[in-house]
Amino acid sequence: MSKPESEGQSPESARGELSPQDRFDRMVAADSRIEPRDWMPDGYRKTLIRQIAQHAHSEIIGMQPEGNWITRAPSLRRKAILLAKVQDEAGHGLYLYAATETLGVDRSELTENLINGRQKYSSIFNYPTLTFADVGVIGWLVDGAAICNQVPLCRTSYGPYARAMIRICKEESFHQRQGYELLMTMMSGTQAQRDLVQESVNRWWWPALMMFGPPDAESSNTEQSMAWRIKRDTNDELRQKFVNMSMPQAEKLGVTFPDPELRWNAERGQYDFGQPDWAEFWRVVGGDGPCNRQRIAHRRKAHEDGAWVREAASAHAAKARAAATVGEVAS
Repeated sequence: MSKPESEGQSPESARGELSPQDRFDRMVAADSRIEPRDWMPDGYRKTLIRQIAQHAHSEIIGMQPEGNWITRAPSLRRKAILLAKVQDEAGHGLYLYAATETLGVDRSELTENLINGRQKYSSIFNYPTLTFADVGVIGWLVDGAAICNQVPLCRTSYGPYARAMIRICKEESFHQRQGYELLMTMMSGTQAQRDLVQESVNRWWWPALMMFGPPDAESSNTEQSMAWRIKRDTNDELRQKFVNMSMPQAEKLGVTFPDPELRWNAERGQYDFGQPDWAEFWRVVGGDGPCNRQRIAHRRKAHEDGAWVREAASAHAAKARAAATVGEVAS
C-alpha cells in the first residue's frame, strides 16, 4: 500500500522528483550559480534585491564626496585620475542596477526608492571630504574596505551579481592603489601635507570599520545570507580581515590609527582592535549623519534634471522600434 502524499511529502517527492526548493537547496550547497530563470525562494529574491540595490546606490552616491574635488585637484594629472575613478563608480552602479533588474525590478523604481528613503546606501558616504588628503584616504581605506567586502561576492550564489563583481573588484583594487600612491606622495612632502594625511586618517578610520555593517550579534540578515551563500563571510570576519590588511600598510605609510586598543595578538595571530561607536552608526544609517540630507538632495536634483534625457532616449527607442517594424513589413 502506497504512503499518502499528505504525510510530509510534496507531490514531486511522491513521484520521486525533486521539488523546486530541493533543487535550489542542492544547487546552493554544490556552489552552483542561481540564474535569473531558475526557481528561487521569495526570501532569496528579496534579499538579493535589497543587497544589490543598496550596493548600486552606494556606488552612485559615492561619486559625490570625491567628485566634489575634481575641479580643485592640485594638478591636471590628479584631476584626470579622479575623474576616471568617479566615472568607474558610475559604471559600477550601472552593472549593479542591471543585475538587480534580472530579479524583476525596474531601475526607475530603485531610484525612486533611494531618493524617497525606502532603500539605503553605505553609511560611509554620509561623511564630508574636507581636504584633498581625503581623496587618498578614501581610495586607501574606503576602497580597501570595499575590496575586503566585495571580493567574496565574486563567488556569491547569484550569477549576475557574481559576474558583475569580477570587473568591479578589479577596478576597486586599482582605485585602492591610486589612493595609496597619493598618500605616499603627500607623506614624502611637507610636514603640513603629512599632518593633513594623519588628520584625514583619524576621521575616516572608524567610519571605514563601520562599512562592514553592525556586529554579527546585531545583524538580522547575515545568518540567512550565509546559508544561501549570498555572503561568504560574516561582518565581523570581514572587519578583522580589513584591520589585518591595513596595519602593515599604515606602518609603511607612516601613519597611525586612532585606536588605543589596536595591537598585535600573537596568540590569535591577528590584531586586536576597539569597537566603533555603534550608536553613531545607527544614527547615520537612520538618516542623521553629517551629509545624509545633502547626498539625497543632490541625487534627487540630478534625477529630476535628467528627466528630459530619459524622455528623449525613450522617444528615440520608440522611433527605432517603429522603423524596424516598418522595415520588417516592407521585406
